Amino acid sequence: MEGQKKKRRSASPPHVVRYEDIWEIVRLIPRGRVSTYGDIARLAGLLRRARFVGYALHSLPQGLPVPWHRVINARGRISFPEGSPNYKRQKALLAREGIMFIDGKVDLKKRRWKKNLTADV
Repeated sequence: MEGQKKKRRSASPPHVVRYEDIWEIVRLIPRGRVSTYGDIARLAGLLRRARFVGYALHSLPQGLPVPWHRVINARGRISFPEGSPNYKRQKALLAREGIMFIDGKVDLKKRRWKKNLTADV
């Protein structure tokens, strides 16, 4: 073994994940529940790729029925700058579904969607 180079493991998943795949997973989040960018990434087989989920949601075509507003960050907060129009819109959409904020955060213990991470999506 001495003198041999170790093979590096690729950080890329063995399959190609498209934005459409992310949108399909987000469509599964039930009304009145939230998920995190990291949870959605794990469900898509993209460990530690939460930003990819953010890019996918940012690229969502207007009018496509995907409940993007149900995806928040791992701290239970909306990722848009507080007070921005997008922040207000997301918070209002969540409030319509009965999701309350305490000190700017959603209680993830109560409201987090617990999709079986080993099940087919």
